[in-house]
Amino acid sequence: MTPARKKRLGLIMLMVCGVALGVGLALKSLDQNIMFFFTPTEVNSGKAPANKLFRIGGMVVEGSVARPGDGLTVKFDLTDNEQSVTVRFAGILPDLFREGQGIIANGKLDGSGEFVAEEVLAKHDENYMPPELAGMHEQKDDQ
Repeated sequence: MTPARKKRLGLIMLMVCGVALGVGLALKSLDQNIMFFFTPTEVNSGKAPANKLFRIGGMVVEGSVARPGDGLTVKFDLTDNEQSVTVRFAGILPDLFREGQGIIANGKLDGSGEFVAEEVLAKHDENYMPPELAGMHEQKDDQ
């Protein structure tokens, strides 16, 4: 092999390695930032990841909102009309948060199976409903 070909081959190998490194870093970044959505039934069946952030959505169970202690911590149950999950949130809840309201919470499960939310989002409009929860809302109205 001539020196010119060796040099070209070296440059091509360097470019392939650089592209592979760039793709690898992009995929790792996407994996860390992606958040999957689960319903309470899926969380209770073990489909939700342990020690990883995800979103849970459902309706706040009537009469389940409690504020243990003096701080901003609030506990409530979230249901999909089949099963429920207890959610704990330390912070200021959205103004639209109330019992019977559809919400989505971002967080992760703790060791006892309780969902520890970092952020709670309440639906902002009567016309908005995540596709996964649209059927639940109709079932609740029929009952």
